Amino acid sequence: MYSYETANGHGLPHDPFNAIVGPRPIGWISSRGADGTVNLAPYSFFNAFNYTPPIVGFSSVGEKDSLRNIRETREFVWNLATRDLAEQMNLTSTDAPYGTDEFAVANLTPMPSQHVAAPRVRESRVHFECKVSDILNLRSAAGEPTPAWLVIAEVIAVHIDRSLLKDGIFDTYGAGIILRTGGPTGYAEIRPDSRFDMRRPKWPV
Repeated sequence: MYSYETANGHGLPHDPFNAIVGPRPIGWISSRGADGTVNLAPYSFFNAFNYTPPIVGFSSVGEKDSLRNIRETREFVWNLATRDLAEQMNLTSTDAPYGTDEFAVANLTPMPSQHVAAPRVRESRVHFECKVSDILNLRSAAGEPTPAWLVIAEVIAVHIDRSLLKDGIFDTYGAGIILRTGGPTGYAEIRPDSRFDMRRPKWPV
């Protein structure tokens, strides 16, 4: 086994942590600040945490523009990142100055939301309109603050392209969903040939 204590570094060409915890859903987050400034950026630390009410969250490592906007307005939109939008999603990850219109940078179309001020990405085929419930400064086991903030929010509205509903069931394997894997450049696509099925066993097994 290759072992290391995280406080002493991994000693490898690239940190294996986020390669092992993967692939990870992409938090493609659009937000609007109190002054009307719009931001669009992807976050690789994103996931869902509850069914009812539906809760999602993402971690901002550093004081990023999305975090600034969301602190001011307490809302955002999650947009589904798919293979056909991968290059444009990647363009929105650029470290641009505050106030830069990432929609224009990536040639994407802002679309009004129904319940929040932040726009949706029209080209994306699924949107979650979200209201923030908590913003937590992540801390070490010793209680020391880290330069990362976990944004937790309730999904108050969901929009799904009807073509992705097959007999009323969301077509996860046909949507072209992309995920973040390890290393500086790795991504993966969910495809039908990667599927396998299991039913949860009843006790006693």
